[in-house]
Amino acid sequence: MKRNRGLQKIPFVGLALSVAGVLSAQQAPDMKLFVNGKAMSATVLQINGRFYVDLETVARITNGSVKVEPNQILLTIPGSAPDAAAVQNTQRLSNGFASEAVTALAEMKEWKGALGTMVTYGLAVDGTWAHTYHDQVEASIARASVAATSNSDHSALQLLSNQFAHPAKWESDFIAERKVLDGAKTVDPNALQNDPALTKISTCGRFLSTMLVSHIFSDNASCN
Repeated sequence: MKRNRGLQKIPFVGLALSVAGVLSAQQAPDMKLFVNGKAMSATVLQINGRFYVDLETVARITNGSVKVEPNQILLTIPGSAPDAAAVQNTQRLSNGFASEAVTALAEMKEWKGALGTMVTYGLAVDGTWAHTYHDQVEASIARASVAATSNSDHSALQLLSNQFAHPAKWESDFIAERKVLDGAKTVDPNALQNDPALTKISTCGRFLSTMLVSHIFSDNASCN
């Protein structure tokens, strides 16, 4: 009986040796890992033409961390996100453009203030008066357009142009109302505060002012 038990073990030993031989044939000798020319204390395995490195070793090399959860493994590598300074450099506005844009924005604010005064006190507004402000701002935007040199400048210029279109339409609507003697806005003391078009102009103006001062382009729904 003992002799038979010994014979039963032989096939299993042979199978283990056979599997080990197959793996040995598929697995190439271990390789050393070099990162930026510097040797790392990590062993690289090549199996079936693919290279493998232990995750914990990768985390150690990159000063990262590995977290094993029931259904996933989280590998965190610091510095893998885009560098904030690099992103800001690509979104930076040129000094020349920002200066011209600030001037145009200031003129738009003056234009809006003058229109608000006309509405509040029911003063007469004619086409000539309106076009004076309109043409002045339009000329400033044209200078800003010439000064725009980067993609960020042109993106900011589009927002500035959108802002220019808002008071232009507000002015046009106001003049049309005055021509048909619609004095509702001048009678209601809260007309300006409740005007959605004016609210949008004010919100976009504040956003553009902050953006131009920072010299970093960003977008805002109020300017679209």
